[in-house]
Amino acid sequence: MFFDLSLDKLKEYRGGSEEPKDFDSFWERTLKENSHDADAKYELKNNYYLKLFDTWEVNFAGFGGHRIYGWYIAPKDSKGKKLTCIMQYPGYGGGRDFPFKYLMYPSAGYSTFVMEARGQGTEGLTNGLSMTYDPVGSGPHSDGFMTKGILNKDEYYYRRVFVDSIKAVEAAKQHELTDKIVISGISQGGGMSLASTCLAGKLNLKIEASLIDVPFLCDYRRAVTITDTYPYHQIARFCIAERTKENRVFETLSYFDGVFFAKRCKTKALFSTALMDMICPPSTVFAAYNNYAGDKDIEVYTFNGHEGGDNEHNQKKLAFLNKNKI
Repeated sequence: MFFDLSLDKLKEYRGGSEEPKDFDSFWERTLKENSHDADAKYELKNNYYLKLFDTWEVNFAGFGGHRIYGWYIAPKDSKGKKLTCIMQYPGYGGGRDFPFKYLMYPSAGYSTFVMEARGQGTEGLTNGLSMTYDPVGSGPHSDGFMTKGILNKDEYYYRRVFVDSIKAVEAAKQHELTDKIVISGISQGGGMSLASTCLAGKLNLKIEASLIDVPFLCDYRRAVTITDTYPYHQIARFCIAERTKENRVFETLSYFDGVFFAKRCKTKALFSTALMDMICPPSTVFAAYNNYAGDKDIEVYTFNGHEGGDNEHNQKKLAFLNKNKI
């Protein structure tokens, strides 16, 4: 069912959260504190019966130097070539799974870099295989990851994840096949894509395009008041117990809001949203889209939920890359 703003109002909605005055200085300090080399380690793992593709297991130094794992996959005939690498950031709770899950882009002639989200990998329709720990603890929090360290922006879980995401870009660039970089992600991966696109700009890392689908981690205050689905509901659950800490919660979240990252993104982008998405409500997506500073377009799927455009949209993403000669 439709539960959010009308499409006409969505096209004008720009979000309801207040941007911190020190947003830029916070992230510039965070990047400076994590200016170490990504130190990517690649190990060829051609034991998955993929006769037309090469698969490398990769690990690299993310936030605090913690090792983050993933896959790098490329067409088998790529030796000596330079390929555009499509970064793929994970949906909430999902693991890296088997490499054959990620063959769309390699089948189209790209390489792809699949990054794990620290501590995640055992929720939803996933086969796990995740190897990345989050060695950083936190104070009391609701179940899941959304409120780990939520009372202090320096300790918040997604500070680590967003640094991991930009370190993944640096790691991808260290593979001998990588030429250009495209950032992509669905849901949590969409929110990570907004953060990584912004942070890449701060580090002068060239990104050719960003593919941002039904992004999570945007316009938090509105999200938690119009939907009670997970994962946003974890924030509400925390505030139910910690009644006097609501303002501190949303102050922290403001430093990790995709809307404010979007305002600083200059890369061309293709977004998608679905008007019946109860997990990442369309108004929160449009808040990021309407603030996005680069060239942009958005596909709207009227009767879909969080699955968005699914393979119909995958075709549009490939067409977008082809149209832009990427």
